Amino acid sequence: MSIEITSLADIVRRHAAERPQTAALVHNGRTTSYAELDRAASRVVNGLVADGIKPQARVAHLDKSSDIFFELLFGVAKANAVMVSVNWRLAAPEVLHIVNDAKAEILFVGEEFFPVVEKIRDQLATVRKIVAFGARHLAWESFDTWRDRNPDTDPLLPAKPTDTAVQFYTSGTTGLPKGAELTNANFAWMLPLWTRTWLLAPGVPNLVCLPMFHIGGAGWGIAGLFSGATNHVMREFVPVEILQTVEREKLQVMLLVPAMILFLVQTPQIRETDLSSLRLIVYGAAPIPADLLRQAMGIFPCGFQQVYGLTETTGA
Repeated sequence: MSIEITSLADIVRRHAAERPQTAALVHNGRTTSYAELDRAASRVVNGLVADGIKPQARVAHLDKSSDIFFELLFGVAKANAVMVSVNWRLAAPEVLHIVNDAKAEILFVGEEFFPVVEKIRDQLATVRKIVAFGARHLAWESFDTWRDRNPDTDPLLPAKPTDTAVQFYTSGTTGLPKGAELTNANFAWMLPLWTRTWLLAPGVPNLVCLPMFHIGGAGWGIAGLFSGATNHVMREFVPVEILQTVEREKLQVMLLVPAMILFLVQTPQIRETDLSSLRLIVYGAAPIPADLLRQAMGIFPCGFQQVYGLTETTGA
């Protein structure tokens, strides 16, 4: 019997049961199957519980995109806690505001952002533990060590549709960024409706290249995983690398902002790149000049779909 998806955690549970060997994530030469992602998320939830994370507690993430983000996201979901991914482009005082405003209890930080956190460490009001991605840090435990000492059995903790799943900070209004809370029900309503329109389906090669602190990045990755797609996660948007990935992995679907489309069509290598696998480019987050759209439609042999949304509306 298929697992009904009523929370973010159910996404990995369902696909681990239905398509365990299908590749869920591809990042930096590393492929993670749905079964492996589910087990990694279970190790994460057990680590969080061991560290005293209670339901609806906030867990913060400060790093660029990776497959590890989704291990953490679904582990947090299994704990019925709330993921807060912090904008890594912000200065240290702005990072401090978000982590303190969210009342995050654990902070996971990537090597590139150690200096930022070191500047604000003594001012973090609620953070009890810092875990480091990448290089070793003298004071903070490494993520691999922290995760891998925990069992990979799913504790199956309860979560209600009305419970908050993620908290994105948005500067769509004046003043300091404000946390927009998205519930399990928000995602459960949106994902079945839109993923079919976006041609996301089991095994479909999908590009995830927007940052994880943005609904367009994390939300698009969640949509791909909800659909059972194979999601190619890029750490950053580098046009040549994107084109190489399209050709090598036969990507079919991607979400881009207009500036990314502009950079791609201006990249000389696009003239030699095999783009024939592409079926759909979804774009949004900013207006697109008509001339750029016409140029892109002449280059990419696929459909284009414009989306409009807000962080507060779970994206599109």
